[in-house]
Amino acid sequence: MSDRRASGRRREASGGYTLVICEKPDAARRVAEALSTGAPETFKVGEVTAFRLEGPEGKRYVVCAAMGHLFGISETVKDRRVYPALDLEWFPLEAISDRAGRFVSSRIRAIRSLSDGASDFVNACDFDIEGETIGYNVLRYACGGKEASASRARFSALTREEIVEAFKGDNMAPSEGLARAGRLRHAIDFVWGINLSRALSESLRTGYSFRTVSIGRVQGPTLSFIVEKEVDVRTFVPTPYWTVRGSFRRGHDAFQAEYSSFPVVPSKQSAEEVMRACEGREGVVSKVARRTVSQRPPPPFSLADLQKEAFRLFGYAPRKSLQIAEKLYLGAMISYPRTGSQKLPRIDYGRLLSKIAAVPGYSGLVGEVLSKGALHPTEGEKTDPAHPAIYPTGESARRPLTVEERKVFDLVVRRFLACFGEDVVREVSSAEISIGAHEFWVEETRVLVPGWTKFGVGVRSADTASGIMPTLRQGDSVLVEAITLEEHLRVHPARYNQATLLEKMEREGIGTKATRADIISTLMERGYVVGDALVPTELGFSLVEVMRDHCPQIVSTSLTRDIEAQLEGIEGSGGSGGADFFEETLSTLLAQVGEVRLHEGEIAGSMRGSVSEKALAKTILGPCPVCKEGKLRVIRSYKSGKRFVGCTNYPKGCRASAPLPQRGAIKTTSKPCGSCGWPVVYVRLGRYPWKLCVNDRCPRKVNVYSMQKLQKRGGKATASR
Repeated sequence: MSDRRASGRRREASGGYTLVICEKPDAARRVAEALSTGAPETFKVGEVTAFRLEGPEGKRYVVCAAMGHLFGISETVKDRRVYPALDLEWFPLEAISDRAGRFVSSRIRAIRSLSDGASDFVNACDFDIEGETIGYNVLRYACGGKEASASRARFSALTREEIVEAFKGDNMAPSEGLARAGRLRHAIDFVWGINLSRALSESLRTGYSFRTVSIGRVQGPTLSFIVEKEVDVRTFVPTPYWTVRGSFRRGHDAFQAEYSSFPVVPSKQSAEEVMRACEGREGVVSKVARRTVSQRPPPPFSLADLQKEAFRLFGYAPRKSLQIAEKLYLGAMISYPRTGSQKLPRIDYGRLLSKIAAVPGYSGLVGEVLSKGALHPTEGEKTDPAHPAIYPTGESARRPLTVEERKVFDLVVRRFLACFGEDVVREVSSAEISIGAHEFWVEETRVLVPGWTKFGVGVRSADTASGIMPTLRQGDSVLVEAITLEEHLRVHPARYNQATLLEKMEREGIGTKATRADIISTLMERGYVVGDALVPTELGFSLVEVMRDHCPQIVSTSLTRDIEAQLEGIEGSGGSGGADFFEETLSTLLAQVGEVRLHEGEIAGSMRGSVSEKALAKTILGPCPVCKEGKLRVIRSYKSGKRFVGCTNYPKGCRASAPLPQRGAIKTTSKPCGSCGWPVVYVRLGRYPWKLCVNDRCPRKVNVYSMQKLQKRGGKATASR
């Protein structure tokens, strides 16, 4: 052991320091650097990195990270066929999840070791319901029951100023009520999901064969939204309508105008009557109008606003946008992203703008803001008790950003600067053309003051200009050059995409700002929904239909909304009333589980086809290049348990087959092999996936094998291109 590490252990054992629990390693490093009067000392406890430092007034700190949830809730009975499961406890995460690595136990041991020498404790995890729950559980289970006496550090950005301010004594009151509400939310979501999922899965075991089918408290209503929309789409009957447009001339100026009943003329006969009445005649400008329209700057981003805008501009899924924003937060470049607020903090905006001007690429835009004079940002109505809207901190990146991170960071900066911009002012000019009893309208929009659109955020083509209209005065005569008719079909309602579904969930009050994106991703991962325009699979359809027939509350928006409202009330009341609410929720849940048990046979019959279809679809790799009719799929031998590729057309004589690696998860790709046309798959063995063509006789593989044999013999080979 080095002298430095030995001396560190002696100082650690002497006690008297404050142990600070952060949520992630990057946050722990930022907190340590902000509090330290010099450079913090990095040391190891087992495999876990921690920081030792001396802060203001000689106060000693040790800072470490929890790495997210280290403890999770689970039932004490491990038999998955037993339900209802109501006996719940908190366990180390690796005891209840196969995906939790050994780092969980090593980190718990390290924190427990560090807590032995600590005299004070601070929960410095992200200040929201999840962060509060993470810190509370670590303090309770790893630190020996320090959750009640620990202080709470609240900050919305990982800048030195905010962290130092958060650790001042007057700002560090405990917030145990939020943790109690968070733990209650975890318990309700777990008991709701595990029992309904087991009940549904057991009904399929009874009626068909065992298949895991799961549904959660928020997933049910969200899936129901998608199914309802799909029903609207599939039952939509397209009906025709017509538009009438006139081509006019006044002197040298030609322009077009829409018939006044725009956008629709109900029948072709009506459209033809308009054409016959107006063709070859002169019209008169019967009305001219001009008006100015102002548009205020957009408010700063809440998480939902950022996710919707990143989806619109870049096509990023909501969960991906959140992940990117969290990386920027951990780099201290933006404030905490899991917020529902559209209001900025009361800070020195001039100083913040000066810092942003020093970030490469933004000095000119900041100059536009500062030239305006007084700094009064536009804000929205939404608030969040924990955090302000998302804003840039003015910190530069300490590492090269990815393309995606640069895009999201630029979006946040420009939206923040736009809040200080002037209103956009547009002039809308319009004229009415009368031809006997028929009227046509032409309209033109010109931007007089670009205002906040100069910052290049949220600008659509319609924001710039529309229509081309010459100078017209009331009483002017215009020549009708042509009347054109165009037939259209009404289009079906638009399906939800991830952004519009997120907006629907927010509007309906189900889920939280931090969980909605994950709910959508979960529905896709479980095979209930597919596509960019979200389409329910047959399994998703069947699940919602079965629930509506037998347990409508499971997919009810009102029940989920009521649970969310009561959970928020418990958060605001310091955790009081949680036990009574949990008992009420259990009663509702048990009634629904009883309905599933009562109708097991009917549920199995309704879902049998869709479940088997899902199981088959997951094994399909692509079309068969041999028979051209069947599909290649993964087949597992019942005798040996080994897997290989075979054709679904085998009963009709197709003998296409190929071996597969016997370990690792297999995921299909969209393009077949360019050399042989067989499917190409990813096989995940360890951290990184391995891409391969499944055809063991692929020309590319044969050429590579031949070259390797020749090289071993000392010969040479030339590969054909």
